[in-house]
Amino acid sequence: MPQKYLPIITIVTMGFMIASCSGTPPTSFGTQPDGKLAPCPDTPNCVSSFASPEDETHYIPPIQADEKKWNKLPRILTDTPRIKVTNQSEYYLKAEATTRILRFVDDLEFLYHPNQALIHIRSASRIGRSDLGVNRKRIERIREQLQKNK
Repeated sequence: MPQKYLPIITIVTMGFMIASCSGTPPTSFGTQPDGKLAPCPDTPNCVSSFASPEDETHYIPPIQADEKKWNKLPRILTDTPRIKVTNQSEYYLKAEATTRILRFVDDLEFLYHPNQALIHIRSASRIGRSDLGVNRKRIERIREQLQKNK
């Protein structure tokens, strides 16, 4: 093969590799039959407020929130670079966060319980084993933004 095609082949191959990083969305989104969000897989690339508090890898506390904060959440998400809201109903919101360079996609789910004044959370990477704490850090930034008095 002539050397002049090597850069084109390299670019095309890299394009396919980057495009494949988004992964396939799981089919278990939304409120499960038990009224919770889907449990995290065994891999350390997911956090959930429905995980056991003893599970330090996966557990993250729910967000204390009234209706005003729940209604503020979609705006916070859409104002955050590389996050898009993909599904929203009265008490449920799903969003996708895409990493800047490799274009990995993480799925974020929020389930509002108005009678408890809580937003339950699940944030998980679609592919890979570790997320280097990215899902936890993202949720904590969202929590901080919701707690601001704006």
